[in-house]
Amino acid sequence: MILKSKSAVVTGSTSGIGLAIARAFAAQGADIMINGFGKPEDIEAARAAIEAEFGVRCLHSPADMTRGDEIAAMIATAEKEFGAVDVLVNNAGIQFVSPIEDFPVETWDKIIAINLTAAFHAIRAVVPGMKARGWGRIISTASAHSLVASPFKAAYVAAKHGVVGLTKTVALEVATHGVTVNCISPGYVWTPLVENQIPATMASRGLSREQVINDVLLAAQPTKQFVTPEEVAAIAVFLCSPAAKQMTGANLSVDGGWTAA
Repeated sequence: MILKSKSAVVTGSTSGIGLAIARAFAAQGADIMINGFGKPEDIEAARAAIEAEFGVRCLHSPADMTRGDEIAAMIATAEKEFGAVDVLVNNAGIQFVSPIEDFPVETWDKIIAINLTAAFHAIRAVVPGMKARGWGRIISTASAHSLVASPFKAAYVAAKHGVVGLTKTVALEVATHGVTVNCISPGYVWTPLVENQIPATMASRGLSREQVINDVLLAAQPTKQFVTPEEVAAIAVFLCSPAAKQMTGANLSVDGGWTAA
């Protein structure tokens, strides 16, 4: 197990991609701090399942990703409880779609805070410990929208482009300290959030389920297949492995060919 005796903090991990990454790390022996909102009973079930299935410690932090002080406190708590934060995954994110002239300013601020600035606060908090120990892995979930744009997604596209720039900059700063910094850029990932959008889209556009999936959601992905959370998680595990020791400052696409065009 490549993460035996190590620990990881994964933001936005009470469901979807983040939870898949947390579980994949736990399967490799890491103690885990998950983070995010949701029904308390669902969060506790996910947390307890990680401990029961993988025999590791799993804690939950409700830290608000719009608040730098809460992010710093989350990292401090993980360091106190686990002795270190060896791996950080910045995964928390939200989306909003609107023409630029109608884009609510407060929504822009929130998306930038959660999708980009939160990563800054978390990285800033973990780097000193990683440098002192001479080992660390920092991974951020970016998006195909870190490489290409779509209309009406100004804040999300700007934030995800920013994540790539942040990744490259920090990778250079810590390159001689045994710390790697990378990001993963998925296309459309099959999650409950995506699945739950299908009925409403069917009704609003008068389309069948298959039309929504193939002509709306997967229009940009040449494989016409969703990425799975587990596929993203497998790449995150690889980035923590000895084989990825010299991979840093990279943006790894897993988007069914979306950004190949």
